[in-house]
Amino acid sequence: MVSAVRTTGRPSERISYPLEAVDYRLAETQAEKEQIYRLRYRAYLREGAIVPNAQQMVQDQYDDLPNSWNFGVYRDGVLMSSLRITVSSPETPACPSLGVFPDLLEPEIAKGRVLIDPTRFVADPDREARSPELPYVTLRLAYMACEYFDADIGLASVRAEHQAFYRRVFLHRSISEPRDYPSLTKPICLMAVDYAAMRERVFARYPYFRSSFFERRKLFERSQLLVESAPVLTLPQFPFAKATIAPRS
Repeated sequence: MVSAVRTTGRPSERISYPLEAVDYRLAETQAEKEQIYRLRYRAYLREGAIVPNAQQMVQDQYDDLPNSWNFGVYRDGVLMSSLRITVSSPETPACPSLGVFPDLLEPEIAKGRVLIDPTRFVADPDREARSPELPYVTLRLAYMACEYFDADIGLASVRAEHQAFYRRVFLHRSISEPRDYPSLTKPICLMAVDYAAMRERVFARYPYFRSSFFERRKLFERSQLLVESAPVLTLPQFPFAKATIAPRS
């Protein structure tokens, strides 16, 4: 989850956050996408993760993939944070983490695994400190994606100092040493979790991560998921069964 959000704090994690005040919106128009790209730029620049650019936006080739979803998280109509979800499978393998960690992820995709790759996790740097629940509310999107697409593996591409948060909250495991990520000045590590094995433990501690099928379908359903023909190029600690991209009922 290539992130520019402070995830080292420890707010009251067991409370029920006011999700009724949160609006998850899929960025579909160019104006909506550019608003998110500008938010990324401000967040990454504030923490020194990128060098300045004239466009004052951060975007890449993964933003327009048919298997990617860019979400804005709004509160009271104000964009607070953003997360990109990419679903990698043998039918549509391309995803940001695959570009950096092909040796770890190509074998999993070749086995038929479904991977949820959440990246470009950013929050408004001027509002983040006043909203310590933002990381939890935003990353709930990744959990909904894992459920909807019947994921085998949930990924997190994060800086070393953020690993403790993902290990504590999502029970991720670190599976790589730091590597360079295109366009970022700071290296990232790959973390992963066996979603089916760990989901109930996470739900027990964070019940607000649960979602209805209606909510998941509203966010992720598309009239047609374009499938590009591409060659399919394990995480050995994850003995998963073969899966297909099919929403859970």
